[in-house]
Amino acid sequence: MSQNIEPAHLNSHQQHTLRQILSHPAGHNIDWRAVLSLLEAVGSVKEHPEGRFLVTLGAETETFDRPKGKDIDVQQVVDLRRMLGNAGYGSGDRNPEISDEES
Repeated sequence: MSQNIEPAHLNSHQQHTLRQILSHPAGHNIDWRAVLSLLEAVGSVKEHPEGRFLVTLGAETETFDRPKGKDIDVQQVVDLRRMLGNAGYGSGDRNPEISDEES
């Protein structure tokens, strides 16, 4: 049974961050705080000591380190794409988040 994701629950900032993560080539100016906001909207985020975050999205859980600067690095983009794709976001078929034009 496929998982039905309702991306309409994301606000415009979260939708923009999702588009940035899923766009190719990987973006280099994706703000960590915006990523956390997106992840909290679509999954579960628990902060642990030393700037580590345990992120659960669908059936997958991964630990992310807070970046040294304000933006995430390319490897974090790759990991987030995989997690979001496995959870039904931007999996290649239909993704209204990517094709919607901003108003």
